[in-house]
Amino acid sequence: MGRGRKVLTRPLVIAVLVVAVGGVGFGLYWFQPWKLWQDETVEEALPGVVETSAPPAVTPSHKPSRQPSATGPQTLASGELISHEHATSGTVRLVRLADGSHVVRLENLDTSNGPDLRVWLTDAPVKEGEAGWHVFDDGKYVSLGKLKGNKGSQNYALPRDVDPSTYNSVSIWCDRFDVSFGAAELARV
Repeated sequence: MGRGRKVLTRPLVIAVLVVAVGGVGFGLYWFQPWKLWQDETVEEALPGVVETSAPPAVTPSHKPSRQPSATGPQTLASGELISHEHATSGTVRLVRLADGSHVVRLENLDTSNGPDLRVWLTDAPVKEGEAGWHVFDDGKYVSLGKLKGNKGSQNYALPRDVDPSTYNSVSIWCDRFDVSFGAAELARV
């Protein structure tokens, strides 16, 4: 009888070990806990803003100038990020560029890194605490793409067919777990 038990227990032990290793591997892939200790900083300039150290030289000309108007980028709305699932801070601006296109600009962003983070423009109200963690996928939203970095300043272009006046908040959204890391209410300026 002793020999029969050895035969039965070996495959069972091996099967349990295989399932356990598979479960740990899946858990690591799904949660990606190492990202909590990895920061990715992105520093992008606002499109359409050219930094110069000296004013441009003026060249005399007999022909009238046909340059586009120098209105430059205009901030339409802005707000401060508040924390939801993870500590998050920074400023969000909705900017109309000189060519008429729009970008959402994150400035001085500081949040946790995580799996599958997105920048969403939404019509949901920003609520503090746990009450605000899951509201952004309840209404209308536009995903502007993957979060480029969890720190720094970065730009996210709005699709041409999106009317920015119908949205009033921005969320750093974890698509994998359907939760907001942080969000900002956009106040029109």
